[in-house]
Amino acid sequence: MMTRMKASEQKIKLGRMDAKQVAEEIGGFILSKVLEQKKTGGVMGLSGGVDSTCVAALAKRAFDRHNAKHPEHPLEVVGYLLPSNTNHPKDAEDGLKVAARLGIRHEILSIEAIVEAFKSTNPEALSHKYHRGNLTSEIRAVVLHTKAATENKLVIGTGNRDEDYGVAYYTLFGDGAVHMSPIGNLPKRLVREMATFLGFDDLSGRISTAGLEPGQTSFKDLGCDYEFAELVLNGLDQGLRAEELATHSQVVSYANQQIEKYTQWYGAPKFTSATALVSEIIRRHQIALLKAEIVNPDIASITLTLE
Repeated sequence: MMTRMKASEQKIKLGRMDAKQVAEEIGGFILSKVLEQKKTGGVMGLSGGVDSTCVAALAKRAFDRHNAKHPEHPLEVVGYLLPSNTNHPKDAEDGLKVAARLGIRHEILSIEAIVEAFKSTNPEALSHKYHRGNLTSEIRAVVLHTKAATENKLVIGTGNRDEDYGVAYYTLFGDGAVHMSPIGNLPKRLVREMATFLGFDDLSGRISTAGLEPGQTSFKDLGCDYEFAELVLNGLDQGLRAEELATHSQVVSYANQQIEKYTQWYGAPKFTSATALVSEIIRRHQIALLKAEIVNPDIASITLTLE
């Protein structure tokens, strides 16, 4: 994204990483959490998306190194694919391919019957796609936590910085209910870079979706890509006010691209100005801060430089 900046403007800097170093930092974080609680490894939801693929690969690398030194106390990461009727069949196919490439134990368990069982207690939730989606995510969390408990493992989270700690695009007691957050300091942009470093370049550009509603994508729900949210949130972190961000050349240029892209994809814009997009990101970020006060798993500390 090339933008001509005004002479008086403060450049909004974005994080850069040494992928090898950050991979070691995240792998070490996962390993330390498992060892300090004397667990046998970790379980996680495996969707075939770039986030869960990176986390699974990083955990597998860390556990393999540990197992080579301590074969008497082996650790493993287990991937559970938990589809419902709102998932596209390709999600499970991609998840299986990732599990096979990593060589990890995995299992497909459809949760649709469990979701439908809630008609007896929460029929109101099943009549609305938003509430049904959150219920679906919460059921996945229950399955994962029960698997973790019975296998003496930890639930490894797969949320990135933008979605979890930026715009709160997750279900609080669903995919937010985890024992640790390995990529919670990695924005989506750098998760994609990490995927390429780990040998999953074919998944690095995969469209983000929570798989909780038919045809759902993060871009459609948010009205912008995570990379735009990252730019706005970094601007806030670097001392810019909302009104400054709404007229900042980096932000305005990117916002116009996002509005045009959304209009091309869906026929009409979700937001019609940079001001509206910035306001939405800040509104969602305030929700993210409130959510973090309730559920706040440990996040891997990583080394990033701002450029």
